[in-house]
Amino acid sequence: MRGHFLRRMAPFRGEKLKESLFFLKKGDKKVKCTLCSHYCEISEGKVGICGVRKNINGVLFSLVYGSAIALHVDPIEKKPLFHFFPASRSLSIATVGCNFKCDFCQNYEISQFPFLFGKVQGEEILPQKVASLAYERGCKSISYTYTEPTIFFEYAYDIALSAKDLGIYNVFVTNGFMSDEAIEKMVGVIDGVNVDLKSFRDEFYRRYCKASVEPVKRNIFLMYEKGIWIEITTLIIPGINDGEDELSDIANFIAGIDKNIPWHISAFHPAYKMINVSSTSVDSLLRAYEIGKKAGLRYVYCGNVPGLKESTFCPSCGKLLIKRIGFSVSENNIKNGRCRFCNYLIAGKF
Repeated sequence: MRGHFLRRMAPFRGEKLKESLFFLKKGDKKVKCTLCSHYCEISEGKVGICGVRKNINGVLFSLVYGSAIALHVDPIEKKPLFHFFPASRSLSIATVGCNFKCDFCQNYEISQFPFLFGKVQGEEILPQKVASLAYERGCKSISYTYTEPTIFFEYAYDIALSAKDLGIYNVFVTNGFMSDEAIEKMVGVIDGVNVDLKSFRDEFYRRYCKASVEPVKRNIFLMYEKGIWIEITTLIIPGINDGEDELSDIANFIAGIDKNIPWHISAFHPAYKMINVSSTSVDSLLRAYEIGKKAGLRYVYCGNVPGLKESTFCPSCGKLLIKRIGFSVSENNIKNGRCRFCNYLIAGKF
């Protein structure tokens, strides 16, 4: 789903420098960025794959600290997170830039902004102000989303620390391509993630995202082990990643970590460089849903088709726990994290 671009409430501006938390100095004023699994080696005066980290005189800087391109209050269900304080509100924020080049990106105008327009842009809003806005608007959490939050990590991290002081949770909606070093920094600060596991085939990642799948798979397991609440989303693109074998591989991979991890299967709609690819059919989503259930996953959901397999049912007694239509919750039968009818413990944060 598309983010909400900031209206011109204050002058938009270009880059603001903040020294990166993740880099190594190399010879000849080169640096190695250690923020994500690209591990870019960047010459002096150049930027990394994300377009928002620049080597200036042998030191790596973020160009987007305190510079938001999108800010909006969303239902947490939009992330999508269905087992993370259902029906709560989340202040969503993004900067320009991304470390992927997805041909199907819904937010390519901002994710690819540095390359489309040859510059960095955003509205100045510093971390404490973002946290204060979330508190004032009654948000349970702040979501770092719309683009890839890893690439504005220093900004997100400082917002998250301010949010913690106000009793507000923090969420990454991510492609899962961050480095081990970044995940270690997230522990105790980022409370939940939704990871886009876009495919189970490296050919897909290389062709359509200019990345690779193995770091994503490794990081899903690592974040789970670190105690970060995790949900996974797969966008089903007709004829590209919707084969039964591939979907079974994804479902079995998730189940092999924990059958309680929710799997969101989302419908594709034509966008960016894939405007000639058909939308995902309901039958295709339902087939993927059944594959997930066959693998033993307890919580499988269909997305981008309101009313289709969006509600949560108790894995023990089978009764309706959370009734959803779109991003709205109309019924919630989870009490103190348990099924109201049979007292079964429901995975998640409630």
